[in-house]
Amino acid sequence: MSGHSKWATTKHKKAIIDAKRGKLFAKLVKNVEVAARIGGGDPGGNPTLYDAIQKAKKSSVPNDNIDRAVKRGSGAESGGADYETIMYEAYGPAGVAVLIECLTDNRNRSASDVRVAVTRNGGTMADVGSVQRLFSRKGVVTIPKAQESGELSEDSVLEAALDAGLEEVVDGGEAWEALCDPNDTVEVRKAIEAAGLDYDSSEVQFVASFDQAVDSVDVAQKIFRIIDALEDSDDVQNVFTNVDLTPEVEAALEAED
Repeated sequence: MSGHSKWATTKHKKAIIDAKRGKLFAKLVKNVEVAARIGGGDPGGNPTLYDAIQKAKKSSVPNDNIDRAVKRGSGAESGGADYETIMYEAYGPAGVAVLIECLTDNRNRSASDVRVAVTRNGGTMADVGSVQRLFSRKGVVTIPKAQESGELSEDSVLEAALDAGLEEVVDGGEAWEALCDPNDTVEVRKAIEAAGLDYDSSEVQFVASFDQAVDSVDVAQKIFRIIDALEDSDDVQNVFTNVDLTPEVEAALEAED
């Protein structure tokens, strides 16, 4: 889930260690397979595949799983599925926008899974385009603030990647998010690497044009139930929202954990 707030970082950390680890692995492997199918199985000549592999490795996906996904996607090994990307749109409580990206080989299944996850948890499905217009596609390179060389500053990120097309640096709590035009994602990531900085992920995401403030713990919990139900679907690859928790709500939710 991406919301470009401190909660997004917390959610990411929890996702790595919770009981859904197997599902997370499966989704990362699927990304690798699709990237190999679209651009070929050589990471050196396929930046999308390179970034998908790096993200999988940083999430501790076994190398064997990654290698097999590359072979299936590139056609070197049989068994690959014909996946397509489908976007669904919804609203949660308090008017929070929810954009759902699916990677599926069965449209009917994914549509049913998404509708059930949203409507059974207090959300509503939205008309095509009504939610997506609130988001822009951006390249996002996530860089931990804690580096081997010490605490990373915003100015250091700007200095490293501004000439590569970096547009904005967003504070994601424990990480900086370097935003750029989707076409500049690879160059920004390379600039970050060239500066000797470690990064968590480099990919194209949907970034909300404005945040929807949530100052109620009850409302926040309802929104997260929708997100959790969506992420429990094998077909759902990413959930993007414009939720922005107030510091009080964020602290209350962390205290519950």
